[in-house]
Amino acid sequence: MKYKVYVLPQAWKEIKRLPGNIRQRVKRAIDELGNDPRPPGSIKLDTSGLPEVEAELRRLRIERWRIVYAVTETELYVDILAVRKRPPYDYGDLERLLEELR
Repeated sequence: MKYKVYVLPQAWKEIKRLPGNIRQRVKRAIDELGNDPRPPGSIKLDTSGLPEVEAELRRLRIERWRIVYAVTETELYVDILAVRKRPPYDYGDLERLLEELR
């Protein structure tokens, strides 16, 4: 199955600010999420305590960078919510990212 991949505007701004070599790797990884939204190395994020959503929140690691995204099976969508550097990113803004998804 082919998924439609959408990059939210804030995530697109974050991608544009990435160092060149990482930006290219992130773009390739995002393109590949359309074919396989759960590639090896991606991890489902814990959403307990967050508002109920039909999407599955996941993250994909590229070196010290994390691509935070949501997979919606009913509509075959992958929404890219954020691209952040860890550390210092600690996933503390997942609720706000979910608000942007709605």
